[in-house]
Amino acid sequence: MYHLEQEATQDWWEVEALFDLCFAPGREALSSYRLRDDVAPIADLCLLARDDEQTLAAAIRFWPVRVGNADALLLGPIAVHPTRQGEGLGGLLIGEGLSRARARGWQRVLLVGDAPYYKRFGFEKLSGVTMPPPTNPDRVLGAALVHDAWGNVSGKLRKLD
Repeated sequence: MYHLEQEATQDWWEVEALFDLCFAPGREALSSYRLRDDVAPIADLCLLARDDEQTLAAAIRFWPVRVGNADALLLGPIAVHPTRQGEGLGGLLIGEGLSRARARGWQRVLLVGDAPYYKRFGFEKLSGVTMPPPTNPDRVLGAALVHDAWGNVSGKLRKLD
């Protein structure tokens, strides 16, 4: 059995260790990390999945960004401990995170990822949204949390100042 909880300040390094385990060395050199530099994540959307022994099994974070003149959320990173993969924890965290974002009035979410996986959560390739290089534009995906949220939104993705 897993329990979802909001990430707390004291969880930061434990979550960072999970991200280090799940992603390649140098993950912080990716262009998406430049959008997170000196910007706090949206605390009430950063979620953890822990088992009954309080062992961290998975984590997700969301960050505020701007696309053109519109606010958006940047989903990521999301990680599931290698020994817990295939149990649906990633989907659970994404679904809960998107639900909470919608309830808090966010209209749009984007990420850099694999379209076949994220399609089931409503993500599709964004046209007209430019992510800092060297990001592959085919991996820039967006989900609308309200009808037509991406309809008139285009431009360069930048961090929220």
